[in-house]
Amino acid sequence: MTAAILAATLLQAQAAPGRPSSANAPEAVAGSLDLSGKNVNPFEMAGGKPLVLIFVRTDCPVSNRYAPTIQALSHKYAGQAFVALVYPDKTETPSDIEKHLHEYGYKNTALRDTQHDLVKVSRVEITPEAAVFNGKGDLIYHGRIDNWYKDFGHARSAPTTHELDEAIQAALNSTIPVPASVSGVGCYISDLQ
Repeated sequence: MTAAILAATLLQAQAAPGRPSSANAPEAVAGSLDLSGKNVNPFEMAGGKPLVLIFVRTDCPVSNRYAPTIQALSHKYAGQAFVALVYPDKTETPSDIEKHLHEYGYKNTALRDTQHDLVKVSRVEITPEAAVFNGKGDLIYHGRIDNWYKDFGHARSAPTTHELDEAIQAALNSTIPVPASVSGVGCYISDLQ
């Protein structure tokens, strides 16, 4: 019994604070739903590849302007990483989400996070923000996609940094991105009740 407790303590100590290990990832996402209402685990869906969760809302203008960027990143990393869209607004119905996917040309897997389990494990606060987990289920990056937006309603003509792209590269290369977190600009998830 003591050996089991010691082993569990050592495993817990090795995990970075606030980062889910692959062992506890299934528990952390118990409320994740696909559009048919079935409970799903995106960590299992990733099959040991890096997992990229991009949080969006149908009614967030900043999220919607990022659709081409999200599509380009999804295409660039197809087969190397599992990229899913996460809708944290519990009032958005599956038909609302399907309409949104169609209108913006998304081909990604869409997940509903009505209990904010993925929001919590990903440590995001804004849509659009992303979380990148390595193949072991460790959170290595959370934050903005890039620096296109300076403030809500104030965008640059083009982004000059590409944090999400760099974080996915880091996950594929088994490194940690620098920075590991950058605040985003968009619609607050905390506004959703």
